[in-house]
Amino acid sequence: MGSDEPMPIRSAAPSLALIEVRSIARGHRVADAMVKRAPVELLRCDAVSPGKFLVLVAGEVASVDEAFRAGLEIAGDAVLDKLFLPQAHEQLGGAIRGEARAGEASSLGALGVIETTTVAATILAADAAAKAAAVRLIEMQLARGLGGKAYFVVTGALDEVEAAVEAGVGALAAATLCATEIIAAPHGDFVSRLR
Repeated sequence: MGSDEPMPIRSAAPSLALIEVRSIARGHRVADAMVKRAPVELLRCDAVSPGKFLVLVAGEVASVDEAFRAGLEIAGDAVLDKLFLPQAHEQLGGAIRGEARAGEASSLGALGVIETTTVAATILAADAAAKAAAVRLIEMQLARGLGGKAYFVVTGALDEVEAAVEAGVGALAAATLCATEIIAAPHGDFVSRLR
């Protein structure tokens, strides 16, 4: 697989579940319950600003669903946001792991950015964007150093980026959307600074 190709989720089936909780202590119990309940791959299990805890798992649909239900039961009223994607887009795994890269400036087209208030909202919007248009996820930042917010960046032909951003926004509840931007022709100096 070349460096510019999307990275698939390592699990056999591209199913994802995320539970975002208000309590770091409770988040530890949620993570433990999820991995004890079903054979899932733990992609994220960590505290993020401002005092939230993320538990993100991948695996076969039935296992992820079972783990998700167990986690929600333990999380109770500490749930800030949640997400279950039985058929996540293949680019999400690499983007979540931080493996998505902009690549060469000459290989990028227009850019689209969606910023949200929760990690679950960003993953949901990124999934919808990637499924709706021929775009490449080149960056995804999930709450670390962002005050709990998250965002992702896609690239492609301008009309595809516009369609992706529209689909991503359409998948979100209005309260979770912070901002969107489309840059039709990004400058090379700026593009070279993308991760």
